[in-house]
Amino acid sequence: MVLPHSMPLVPLPVSVIVGDGRMPLSQTARIVGDSAVAAHLIVAIARRSGIRLAHSSDATGEILLRIDAEAAAPEGYTLTVADSVEIVGGDEAGLFYGVQTLLQLLREDDDGWAFLRAEITDAPRFARRGVMLDVTRHFFSVDEVKKFIDSTSALKFNHLHLHLSDDQGWRIHIDSWPKLTELASSTASLGAPGGFYSKDDYREIVAYAAEHHMLVIPEIDLPGHTHAIGVAYPELVEDPVMNDSLLAESERLGQPLPVAGEPYLGWGVGHSSVRIHEERTYDFVRDVVRELAELTPGPYIHIGGDESLGTPQADFDLFVERATAIVVDEGKIPLAWHEVGAAKDIAEGTVGQYWGKTTPEGTHAAEAAHFVERGGSLIMSAADVAYLDMKYTADYPLGLTWAAIIDVRAAYEWEPTEVLDVPDTAILGVEAPLWSETTRTIDEVERLVFPRAAAQAEVAWSPRTAPERAWESFRVRLGSMAPLWKAEHVDFHPADEIPWSTR
Repeated sequence: MVLPHSMPLVPLPVSVIVGDGRMPLSQTARIVGDSAVAAHLIVAIARRSGIRLAHSSDATGEILLRIDAEAAAPEGYTLTVADSVEIVGGDEAGLFYGVQTLLQLLREDDDGWAFLRAEITDAPRFARRGVMLDVTRHFFSVDEVKKFIDSTSALKFNHLHLHLSDDQGWRIHIDSWPKLTELASSTASLGAPGGFYSKDDYREIVAYAAEHHMLVIPEIDLPGHTHAIGVAYPELVEDPVMNDSLLAESERLGQPLPVAGEPYLGWGVGHSSVRIHEERTYDFVRDVVRELAELTPGPYIHIGGDESLGTPQADFDLFVERATAIVVDEGKIPLAWHEVGAAKDIAEGTVGQYWGKTTPEGTHAAEAAHFVERGGSLIMSAADVAYLDMKYTADYPLGLTWAAIIDVRAAYEWEPTEVLDVPDTAILGVEAPLWSETTRTIDEVERLVFPRAAAQAEVAWSPRTAPERAWESFRVRLGSMAPLWKAEHVDFHPADEIPWSTR
């Protein structure tokens, strides 16, 4: 493979042969191909360069888009830029990803706009490449979620995990339990305005994600992180159980403590639990899962399971065993944070999401391994490298530090298969979560997500052993993303360790 690190491609493709010179982009160039991605390419090129290409129904044109299942793997593609452009996707997703790569090859110099010449063959390392957006601590509108989908799907992420409930609010309408959005959705962290998605809103997000080849994973966090449920339905939730960490953190930050039946505005965790031994609790879980399953074409429903510090272990085990079984009964695959692996009889095939550190602490590794023992797999979200809500530096104005201070290099230099003692085949892929305690606007979200999401994208997509799959190459290639992000109005953090280009 020949690939100088100045080739402006992130994530790194499987194979690149660098061509000689550039293919000028003409105002009269035509795009040929029936795929919906043709319209996406026309709009993206116009936004970047001001040149609006035509979409031709003829067989000839300067940019040819087509699908051939024998030419590339699923989600894979070949891309040739010579005197014309041809992108061949193994499927529609592969064609979409090939277009994202072509857009990175679009560059301006003194002679105008052109595509860098290259021959590329590409396909993902991991099938599961995700990002998570917490819309509970702070709420983000449908249009803001769409903007997040635009910017992350361009990096070839293919799953969007929406954290839809937590102590601070409930964000999705449920017909059978209407008070959730009537009474428990109006506030957010520190008294910020809340909000919720109607079912039509949620369908709109799911459809838009699908157009960008992303599957939506809805999460209802249970049995802890459930204070907001108690605001709407007090009979479902225990009174808050204080813990030393919650008390200390609330005092340090000057934040209120939770009070039963009142909206919780602080950031503290571990104080809430649904009532494990009330059968009505499971009626609630079944109804919520059923309605979410009806709205969600993807295979997963995420039931949470993290930080249930106020729930006795035996009760926790009982609850997650029943909750994972309910998800299976509704025709979906349960997905849960790694603590759920502590329960002996979680539903077979439940997928775990590991959020512990790259050097596992306590029982985290054993809990994660139990998913594999039960026929499931794992998604790696190691908090000290993959959490996008951690600060870049100690004095960075956004983000938290409890897991680590994560600069761009730390976000890049980790290996998902080396964290836990499980077979490599048990690792479905990587997810980079953004928790929103400190992010009040989508611009603030973007400043934490970018550029570190690009590091996670390369960890998830690119061959582990490729010669240019290394920090010095990545930082230069990442710097070349700046003009594209600026054209797309992505409010990225210009980290000092990256040599950002201007064109």
